[in-house]
Amino acid sequence: MDQETKKEVFTFLSTYLTDQRKQLFDQVIQYRTRHITVVLEDIYQPHNASAVLRSADLTGIQDIHIIENRNQYEVNPEVAMGSSKWLNLIKYNESNENTLKAYESLRKQGYRIVATTPHTNDKNLDEISIDNKMALVFGTELKGLSETAIQNADEYLRIPMYGFTESYNISVSAALTLYTLTEKMRKSDIPWQLSEEEKLDILLEWTRRSIKRSDLIEKEFFLRRKNQ
Repeated sequence: MDQETKKEVFTFLSTYLTDQRKQLFDQVIQYRTRHITVVLEDIYQPHNASAVLRSADLTGIQDIHIIENRNQYEVNPEVAMGSSKWLNLIKYNESNENTLKAYESLRKQGYRIVATTPHTNDKNLDEISIDNKMALVFGTELKGLSETAIQNADEYLRIPMYGFTESYNISVSAALTLYTLTEKMRKSDIPWQLSEEEKLDILLEWTRRSIKRSDLIEKEFFLRRKNQ
């Protein structure tokens, strides 16, 4: 579907939205970004998986890349609070080892791979550069990232810790990291905003997800268009 047709479909479907929902979409889309993205490797606890989605949505992250090697990613709707509805979830689960495939796909999109781990001392949140696109990789609750994920990363990020516990819970780690880096990003001169084409694609998808049987309504649009 070309951009002009997407605009027409979006305009048509938008007539089924309340003015309040339209205003909310217009407001939220201005803060969405793909400059920073999140990668989750083998997260299996629905509570933590859902909490990460909620933090991503609240900090303006649009895309979540989910690697399923051994564990299937499940969302707890009570924790996610509907956040998964507004995010793009991209899954990698075609083989027993999907981490490298995810990395390859992200690098083709211009991302550098930043593994979050307390065991590799490279950069902390205050030091890491946000000048270029970054994919933040988070690992499982108990074992952290796999050796494959760590060895094939471009950089390593750790959150400073001053207590006895070995590491933060993944949902806390993601929240701290995303809040800190997105705030730093928005205060910079980096062109972190979505393009107009990206905004339209996302707004169209949000609208579809907000309307019951939007597929039938969209078919109606194309029938009207054909008969004009």
